[in-house]
Amino acid sequence: MMFERIAPEQHDTLDGIAEPSENPRLVGHSNVTGLLASAYAAGKLPHALILAGPVGIGKATLAFHLAHHLLKYPRSETAPAHLATPDPATPLFRQMAMAAHPSVLHLTRPVDDKSKRFKTVVSVDEIRKVGQFLSMTSHDGGYRIVVVDPADDMNTNAANALLKNLEEPPPRTLFVLIVHAPGRLLPTIRSRCQIVRVDPLDDDALLVALEGVMALPQDPASRTALLKRAGGSARAAILLTQYGGLEIADALDGLVRKAGAGDVVGAHRLADAVTGRGQAIPFDIFNRRVLDLLSDSAREAAASGDLARANHLAGTWQEARNAVSEMEIYNLDKKQHALTMIDRLNSALRM
Repeated sequence: MMFERIAPEQHDTLDGIAEPSENPRLVGHSNVTGLLASAYAAGKLPHALILAGPVGIGKATLAFHLAHHLLKYPRSETAPAHLATPDPATPLFRQMAMAAHPSVLHLTRPVDDKSKRFKTVVSVDEIRKVGQFLSMTSHDGGYRIVVVDPADDMNTNAANALLKNLEEPPPRTLFVLIVHAPGRLLPTIRSRCQIVRVDPLDDDALLVALEGVMALPQDPASRTALLKRAGGSARAAILLTQYGGLEIADALDGLVRKAGAGDVVGAHRLADAVTGRGQAIPFDIFNRRVLDLLSDSAREAAASGDLARANHLAGTWQEARNAVSEMEIYNLDKKQHALTMIDRLNSALRM
């Protein structure tokens, strides 16, 4: 059966892959779904949740399944102690998928009207929609759900605007913040939300999540390598196999190993490969791999007790992340950015 998209496209939409709002399948995370469903049935669901975990493991899909559950069972005392599975044939599912349900507000990176490209942040103008949304009476007296996805992408003004909404929310309101790195949020936002850790998928669950979505390697060694690289993320597995992610990661890792030899030709070859026309996703994969190498190395240094190296790597990670944002905001030269990122990575890992 051919996939039919009914959800609005987002800044990170992948061809042929369902958006979280239109995905009836939620693989894994039974401990989290059971916890949330039981809390709702007992009338103890917090007014604000942070679903925290790595990119691409199903946090946003979980958020929409929770929203569906609350809207399907507006009276918590009649709700089951497990999340309901959305039925694509129902009006409730289709309204939510199409961003047309009056009780659900999904905030993410908007399109810039001038450039017609997605902005690099969740702007304050998006967060200001919350006030108007909550000022309207719920059409059936049920919950109103605000999903911010990802909340990591809020700029300072947006974060401060959201904080005001979190301080005194109306009754029967749920905020769900999708967060890849909780440390990036304002401490005052974290303190007003219950943080729910969402773990990466294990290998078996990841394989189930990928069924019917992509062709998996038949060779056992290649499949094992893919699972290891994906780190429990279905999105990472798709990017690695369908958008040249494995080749990009291997090339970058090879340049790091050759740092002492200074492989200038290899660096230029990789930079050319990820910055050509139509290479937006490979370019994003490249940037994420640089950041992952820095963060993984920082964690390893901290675990071994080398705090000076860990702090240096963490600082370099922040510099690299800022460089990615500045490159997008100011439309800087992508190839020069890639070469600078490679040099920054090599310098940090040689310390």
